[in-house]
Amino acid sequence: MWRSSESAASMRSMRARGVIVKVLAIVAVTAGTVSLAACTSAPRAPMPTVSNVDLPRYMGDWYVIASIPTRFEVGAHNAVEHYRLDPDGTVFTRFTFRAGGFDGKLKSYDSRGYVVDRDTNAIWGIQFLWPFKADYRIVFLDSDYRHVVVAREKRDYAWIMARDPKVDEGVYAQMVERLADLGYDVTKLQPVPQRWQP
Repeated sequence: MWRSSESAASMRSMRARGVIVKVLAIVAVTAGTVSLAACTSAPRAPMPTVSNVDLPRYMGDWYVIASIPTRFEVGAHNAVEHYRLDPDGTVFTRFTFRAGGFDGKLKSYDSRGYVVDRDTNAIWGIQFLWPFKADYRIVFLDSDYRHVVVAREKRDYAWIMARDPKVDEGVYAQMVERLADLGYDVTKLQPVPQRWQP
């Protein structure tokens, strides 16, 4: 009889714990939904871009000076973005780098750029795999087409690039400030080592 009572008490205790776990789960989901609703109720303003990009002038090689990298770019050395404007108006892109060090394995990724905003040429979709296009926004470009900052509406990844593998500290600070003004956490920026033989 004592064992039976003990067993019944144990069952009641297990049921009570089960109810508590369910309640906590509901509270967590509800809190997450409320939090998500709060985030979506105040969307960020559309990310401003440069007013105009001369596409033929933008083409060629850009050295990646710093980035908030995707997982494929972590540890990249001598990273270079190459752009080529094709007759159909799309942009062939090739990203090359050495993985993990200057003597690391040479890696290369090709993609296709599609200009989305034809008024400015500053917003593209970059397609690595059909039919998905990644967001690409030119948010800083100097008049000499020597320095550029590419960002994304989500404020997750970003790239600071230049026509030369080294940039002036003042210009670099200006590009970092541009990202900060757009709402990026610039502490996540990582320098991309560049070393080239003369």
